[in-house]
Amino acid sequence: MEKAETIRYKATIAYDGTNFSGFQIQPNERTVQGEVEKALKTINKDKFIRIHPSGRTDSGVHARAMVFHFDFPRSIPKEGLFRAINVLTPADISLYHLEEVAQDFHARYHAVGKTYTYRVDNQKIRNPFTRNHVLHHPYSMDIERAQLALDVLVGTHDFTSFCSTKTDKEDKVRTIYKATVERDETTQEWVFTFVGNGFLYNMIRIIIGTVLAIADGRREIAIMAEILEAKKRGAAGPTISPKGLYLEEVHYDREKLKTPEKIRDNR
Repeated sequence: MEKAETIRYKATIAYDGTNFSGFQIQPNERTVQGEVEKALKTINKDKFIRIHPSGRTDSGVHARAMVFHFDFPRSIPKEGLFRAINVLTPADISLYHLEEVAQDFHARYHAVGKTYTYRVDNQKIRNPFTRNHVLHHPYSMDIERAQLALDVLVGTHDFTSFCSTKTDKEDKVRTIYKATVERDETTQEWVFTFVGNGFLYNMIRIIIGTVLAIADGRREIAIMAEILEAKKRGAAGPTISPKGLYLEEVHYDREKLKTPEKIRDNR
């Protein structure tokens, strides 16, 4: 059996989303996909290479581990391709992992879940060095109120209330396995963590906008269940800034994703 003319690669990159108009390619805009494909085209002697991501992130959203796949000629060894991509992509993108995968692997369709975090600076004075990577919310907040609100979301629900009306998805049912908040004692930031089988357009940003209002006392804890039940975007809080949002991991192992220690008890 003849070897395929191309090799399918699975790539994992990190990027600072501050100066990107999101991940997905857009005409006349600087995007992560555009920069990566530009680098691959140069490596491939001016022949275009399309990448296929596990998903997409909006303008200003960051990623520590975005996954995509692409097919590339066998002419360059993997180690050389890895180095070349890192040399030719800009400083706000880094390729961390590159591996050969089966020809039928698909970064999007084979993904079974994702982990996101959202970081909030709760100090009175904003930190100028984290202004593009953390939301500054200087109001008094109660972490227990925040966690009780998040607990309502764990499980399988219709998340219409927490989804932008601009979405192209008709099915708004998603499963959240974990929704927690902790204080990072080093940075004094609140770190919200979400693990789910998928997330709708602006879903986490709307959840955060709602939870912050509960945590600082503007809304009651009980309203979270009412918002979920309403299935109306207007019932939830605002779509909060993208700058505190990070894609942390794309999951491909369904059993590992659903292990008991990753699922918060929602009783």
